[in-house]
Amino acid sequence: MLVTNLIVSSMLCCLIWIIQILHYPSFRFVEQKNFTNFEAFHTKSISYIVMPLMLIELAVSVYLAYTSPDNTLILSSMIIVVLIWLSTFIFSVPCHHHLEKEYNSVVIEKLISTNWPRTIGWTLKLILAVSLIKGVIYE
Repeated sequence: MLVTNLIVSSMLCCLIWIIQILHYPSFRFVEQKNFTNFEAFHTKSISYIVMPLMLIELAVSVYLAYTSPDNTLILSSMIIVVLIWLSTFIFSVPCHHHLEKEYNSVVIEKLISTNWPRTIGWTLKLILAVSLIKGVIYE
């Protein structure tokens, strides 16, 4: 499970950095007349990648927390996953719902700025996943 945790954490961390640095800022350059179609395509397409990974990450995190309730790294990792989910559904999803209806530069900027907690969260989650593997290897 620790290896699965590391793989999924790596994938989500890489993906969120690409989204944060490249993809979301590119929303600024999409023509307004094409924007709602672009946003609908983005939301549908990225969901096929992100949702299975997030669900796997959640399941693995719950399993690890359940089987190792005294492990601080695992519990910290679980808390980060919960915070990422909260950030996703409190900030990102509403921004995307708004952008599916109309181009709005203020909402695009909000999407970019409120995505930083997820970017930092998945980065920390990857660091913890590496630490957990390292701890097993050097035990």
